[in-house]
Amino acid sequence: MPIIRVEMFEGRSIEQKRNLVTELTTAFVAACGGTPASVQVVITDFSSEDWGVGGQLIVDRNKGA
Repeated sequence: MPIIRVEMFEGRSIEQKRNLVTELTTAFVAACGGTPASVQVVITDFSSEDWGVGGQLIVDRNKGA
């Protein structure tokens, strides 16, 4: 059972997430075989306050942009 994990910033609609799950599942089956029913997709949404890059929170980096 393949598991695809997606970590991204919050803010996508449920429809965007549905499309993402469909597209990832289709691509995995096309590339690796198996059945769509065997593919699991786990989406974790993060706030920009919960993600850091280069020693700085994203929320703080965006303030300077």
